[in-house]
Parts: sequence; structure tokens; C-alpha cells
Amino acid sequence: MYTDIGADTDEGYAISSASRMMAREAVGDAGPEDRIRQRCSIAVGDWAMADLMRFCYDPVSAGLTALADEAVIITDIRMVQTGIQKRGHESEVLCALDYGSDRAGKEGITRSSAGFYTLEKRLKGSVVVIGNAPSALLALCDMIRHGVSPALVIGTPVGFVNAAESKKLLRLQHIPSISNSGTRGGTPVAVASMNEIITMYVEQNQQR
Repeated sequence: MYTDIGADTDEGYAISSASRMMAREAVGDAGPEDRIRQRCSIAVGDWAMADLMRFCYDPVSAGLTALADEAVIITDIRMVQTGIQKRGHESEVLCALDYGSDRAGKEGITRSSAGFYTLEKRLKGSVVVIGNAPSALLALCDMIRHGVSPALVIGTPVGFVNAAESKKLLRLQHIPSISNSGTRGGTPVAVASMNEIITMYVEQNQQR
């Protein structure tokens, strides 16, 4: 049974369902990671996205457990925060831009990086979703190397400056993560990954 908790109307559900049917055929449907590949491909309108996705240390299970624990979700920008589905779970969704603005100016770093450094104590057991800012992902990887332990990191920043490098660095960390290779990515991919895990979480609860 296909589920899309973000589809509010019959037309919206029909469009979503048809897109997913095409994605299953184009991408495959062998398990939860394929579901994320499907949704990310739909989000960017390109089946090639599926082959770029990377999954480390069973990230789907980590994400489902984090949602069950009502772990905080922390995003790099407000577009990602806005795009994450708020129904179906009890996790608070924060944006790093709302924290550490003074630190950004004093240290000469990006606001998103400053926000994550400021939120360091809240990162343990959290879900981090970074769709835009390579600087934030590099800062997060630095904190992880120094002992910070999010439950899951979704890192798909886009661009030609440090995007590919930051995602490669994320994959070297010994934590559950979802990322993609290369310079592609962006908010749609990050949001699609998170929202598919939320959808799976809703389905899991419905079966109990």
C-alpha cells in the first residue's frame, strides 16, 4: 500500500503515486534504501540521482530509531527546515541559522557553521539534515572527529566549492549517514531523504 503523508488531496496523491510507480521501475525496489533513491530521483527529476546516493552504517534503521526516541532534527537552512514533514512524528525541527549569529561575525565563519558549533550539546543522538551548506557539513565532521555523535547525518550539499569534498569526508566518519557523490545534491535531496524515513516511520507505527 503506497503512503504519502504529505499528499493532502486526491490529485496530489495521484501524482505522487504515479511518480513513485515510475521510480520503482526505473530505480528498483529492493528495500528501504531504494525507496530513498526513488524519492530523491523524483525530487530532482533525474533518475541518474539514484546511482549517486550513498548509504553508510545502516542509516535508515538509525533514523527510524531516532524518530522513535523523539530526537531533535537540526537543519542547515530554513528551506530544509520548512520542507521536512512535521506530521507523523514528535521530533522538534530546528534550523542552525537561528543560533550563533554573534559567533559567525566574531570568528569569520558562515552562519550555518556557527549555528552547529553553538548547538554542539544538542547534537548527541540528533538527526542532522544538511542540504545546502558544505561549510556546515565540514564543521559537523570536525565535531564528530572530536567526539560529537549524531544518530544520523543526511548530508547532500550542492555546489562546486567543498560540496563533493564535504560529503566524501562525511562518508569517512563512523556514523550512520546518507549522502551523494559529486557536486549535485541540494535541499530537495536532503528533504526527500528525511521525509522518506519519516514515511517509513509512519508505516511502521501503523502496522503495530
